[in-house]
Amino acid sequence: MEQIEVAVIGGGQSGLATANALRRQGMKPVILEASQQPAGSWPRYYDSLTLFSPARYSSLPGMPFSGGDPDRYPHRDEVVEYLTAYAARLDVEIRTGARVVEVSTEDEGFGITLQDGSRLAARAVVAASGSFGNPYRPALPGLENFTGTVVHAAEYRAPDPFAGQRVIVIGAGNSAVQIAAELATVARVTLATRAPVRFARQHIFGRDLHFWLTVTGLDTAPLGRLLRTPPTQPVLDDGRYRAALNGGRPDRRALFTEIGDSKVTWPDGTTEQVDTILLATGYRPDLPYLAGIGALDSRGRPLHRGGASLTHSTLAYVGLEWQRSLSSNTLRGVGRDAVLTARRLAARLRR
Repeated sequence: MEQIEVAVIGGGQSGLATANALRRQGMKPVILEASQQPAGSWPRYYDSLTLFSPARYSSLPGMPFSGGDPDRYPHRDEVVEYLTAYAARLDVEIRTGARVVEVSTEDEGFGITLQDGSRLAARAVVAASGSFGNPYRPALPGLENFTGTVVHAAEYRAPDPFAGQRVIVIGAGNSAVQIAAELATVARVTLATRAPVRFARQHIFGRDLHFWLTVTGLDTAPLGRLLRTPPTQPVLDDGRYRAALNGGRPDRRALFTEIGDSKVTWPDGTTEQVDTILLATGYRPDLPYLAGIGALDSRGRPLHRGGASLTHSTLAYVGLEWQRSLSSNTLRGVGRDAVLTARRLAARLRR
C-alpha cells in the first residue's frame, strides 16, 4: 500500500489552503479531489453567483485576486479561475478523480480507500471536503407526495428552465433570496420562510461590511467554540433584494402547512397549484467516509474543537461552518484556520 504523510481530502478552497499551510510546515501533503479539477464545488454553483465579499478580502494565503477593481465582487467563474491558478502554483501533489469512500484506522495512522478500489496509508488526514455534496433536505409536510418538481439549490443553474412556472423557493439565506429574485424575472415566485427575512446592509458609511468586520476583528474572533448551533446569517443586500421583496417579485409568505399532489396549502387555508419547489435550505458537512471510525456524531457532524478532532489526534477538519469564526468556511477566512491546523498536525507528527 502506498504510504503518504498527510492526506488532504478535498481540493477546493479549504484543501488548497490546507496544503499550502502544510507545505510551509515542511510536510508533504497529497490532495485527493473527487472531481476533475482542483476548484471544489465552485464550478457547480449557479451561473449568476458572485462572492458576498469584495476581491480584496477574498484571497487565500499568498495569492491575492489579481486585476480589476479590488472592491469588485468576483463572479463564480473568476473564482474557479483563481482557485485553478492557486493550485497550479502549489508545490503539492494533487490527484483529481480521486474520490475517497472510506477512511479506516491503522497502526501508524489511517487507511484510505478510493472509489476505484485503490488504497493509501497516511500518517494524518485533513477532511476538507466541504458541504456541497450533502445538500440538506428538510422534512416538509407531504413533500414526498408532491407530483411537481422538487430541486435543491445545489441543482439550480439558471432561471430559463422555470419560465412561466409557479415556483416556491424555501429558505431565508443569501442563496434563497438571490435565486428567488432571479427566478421572479421569468416565473411567479414565492419565497417561503419560517420567519421574516433578516437583511444586513452591504455598505455602511461608504464601506463594504467586510471592511468593518475586518477592522473590528469580528471576522476572525474565535466564537465558534461558544456556539451550540450556528446562527442563521442575514442576507447581505445593497438594496435590490429588499426592494424586490417589497415589490412582490418574489412575494414572501410563511411556510405552507401541507402539500397534496401538485397543490400546497398556505397557513390561511388557501390552496394553489405549484409547478416547482426549490429547496434553498443549506448543506451539512459531507463526511460519509469518516462514518466507520467514530469521528462523527449521530447526525453525521464531526466531533471537533476548532477543527481538531476529539476522537483521533492526527485527524483534522478545515472549512467547517463556524469552525472557529464567522469566516471559517469562506475564501477570506479559511486560510487562517488552515494555518492553525497545519501547526497542530506538524507538532503531533514530530513527537
